[in-house]
Amino acid sequence: MSQEKLRCIVIGGSVGGLAAALEIRRLTGAEVAVYERSGAQLQARGAGVVMQPDVAWLLEQHGRAAEDICVGLRERVRLRRDGAGLVQRASQLMTAWDTLYAALRAQLADVCYRQESELVALDQNGDEVQVAFADGYRTSADFLVAADGINSQCRAVLEGESRPSYAGYVAWRGLEAESDLSASMVSELDGRFTLFHDDGMQFLCYLVPGADGSTEPGRRRVNWVWYINTPAAALQDVMLGTSGRAYASFVPAGDVNSQSRARALELAGQALPSLFTTLVECSSLFVQPVQDVANSQRVFGRCALVGDAAGTVRPHTAAGTAKAFADATLLARTLGGWDTGAPPPVAALLDWERQRNGDTSAIAQMGLNLATNSALGVQNAPQPWIPG
Repeated sequence: MSQEKLRCIVIGGSVGGLAAALEIRRLTGAEVAVYERSGAQLQARGAGVVMQPDVAWLLEQHGRAAEDICVGLRERVRLRRDGAGLVQRASQLMTAWDTLYAALRAQLADVCYRQESELVALDQNGDEVQVAFADGYRTSADFLVAADGINSQCRAVLEGESRPSYAGYVAWRGLEAESDLSASMVSELDGRFTLFHDDGMQFLCYLVPGADGSTEPGRRRVNWVWYINTPAAALQDVMLGTSGRAYASFVPAGDVNSQSRARALELAGQALPSLFTTLVECSSLFVQPVQDVANSQRVFGRCALVGDAAGTVRPHTAAGTAKAFADATLLARTLGGWDTGAPPPVAALLDWERQRNGDTSAIAQMGLNLATNSALGVQNAPQPWIPG
């Protein structure tokens, strides 16, 4: 039987979807097309990315060295409330979501990448997957990869109603050009993974490439995240944008409401070392609730879920991107050699599902342990967001 080129649809054009498209094309020779529901400007849901081996390896397969898109760190500093710090040697490479996105997107400049494509229907009839989008556009392929994130519409269609669950704490974030901050602050943060924690909160900070991808001193950015226990009853107010929009998973910079910003600044002054208090005050804040999606079924006939669409891990693991990239590479290997005139390789796909679910469950448990160590999302833990 002669084999025709595999046709693959990827739903979700963030870094996990791009990795899936790249690896499926590399390892199967497939014709790939990527569909992203966002408009021209994708929001960087997680500004900083710790460079993990799975990510570096995939970049290398596509001609990019991790060092070229990263800022190097030499040590880890754990601050006390009074600003004193415990210093440990710890080399790491750090990049940013938009820098990684640009590196992957450049490798797919010749493929269909269609934005403002909100999935509304997905059907598997015979030997095809057929999809329809809100704007009326329709297409079909031999196989579909759902890489559309924590609020996956593909998962909702394939599995039924499926919503993330709130973990009990929120991640406040900032991403600021180092040139907009004081030289003394940048000097104190440069080359360091700097962190602070207290019961019910954790703050960490490091430098990442600039908005143009530059890793040169003076052109980089300072990335920070501040996890704060926040009761579910307060979440609705935190997620209400100045625009009046009620966000589900991410309030972008510029739309955080004034009451929430004021409370964040008040709490920073009460609870953080002065270095971090000043950094919060200098930043354009954005915010995400930490949410969980249970690890479950990934394979649905000619469709497979990858990345956060398949199951989440807590951000403390710094493994979300690496997990999505491993999903992509191993799925591509599973599809390699499939004669598209024959049914999908069901047994191999189910083996892939079992392996990836096992790995994801182990990482997810590690993330829960790390959160518990900082009393984040733990029953009866302090709730700093609510004034005492």
